[in-house]
This record gives sequence, C-alpha cells and structure tokens, in this order.
Amino acid sequence: MVNRVNKKEQLTVDAKTDNLEQVLDFINEQIELCDCSMKVQIQIDIAVEEIFVNIANYAYQDKIGQAEVQTEIQEDPLTIFITFIDSGIPYDPLAKEDPDTTLSAEDREIGGLGIFMVKKSMDNISYEYKQGHNILTLQKALV
Repeated sequence: MVNRVNKKEQLTVDAKTDNLEQVLDFINEQIELCDCSMKVQIQIDIAVEEIFVNIANYAYQDKIGQAEVQTEIQEDPLTIFITFIDSGIPYDPLAKEDPDTTLSAEDREIGGLGIFMVKKSMDNISYEYKQGHNILTLQKALV
C-alpha cells in the first residue's frame, strides 16, 4: 500500500450528473491505493453515486453550482472519509425518517430509499450546514 494516510485530496466539479464518472474515478483512485476489497469499493461507489446525483439533481434547482468532494484516509483502522460540500439549498438527508422496508413497494412513500442504502452501507454519516454550505461526510473502514 502506498502511504497516503492522513493526506487529504479534493476535487471540485460542476454539480451535474455528467460529472459522476469523474467523481467516481477520483474516489476510486484514492481507494485503490489502500488495497481494499471489491465489496467495500462497490459499497462506496454506490454511496458516492447516490449522494452526488442527489446534489446534481436537487441542490441548485434549475441552476448549475459546484460540488466539492474531499477524501481523507486515516490509519488504525484504515478508514476513508468522503466529504461532499455544496452551497445549494440547505438539506439534511439524515433528517428524513427511514422508509419502512417491511412494506411492499406500492405501499411505501416515494423517496428516501437511496439515502437509507447509504446509511446501511457506510460506517458513519454526518451532516451539517455551515457558512452557507451543506457538508455531508461518509465514513467507511477499508479493511
């Protein structure tokens, strides 16, 4: 493993779904340096896709704004922190109640399943609105 521990990396892109591949490539470049399992990498990719697409589709309404993606890898245990920052509409995706997955798809309310999957696949998720920015951080052990 290349020693990238405690090194922060950052990518800023227009919050457009066209940039999802660039965001995933950026994240995977960091993860691949840590030799984590394919299962963990797929879980991270799905979570990153869900969060970034939500920012692209909803944060700026009909306008195009910026999305900043930061990564930090820490040791002991080997863990990645992925932070999404945007200056769109304040929105805490963690505030919404989890969907009742015991109900059939027809009986469930629309929405919320994506962030629910993110919550279940990541080790920790935190949100804050600070100085005009939505800041959502995902945490996942890489071992």
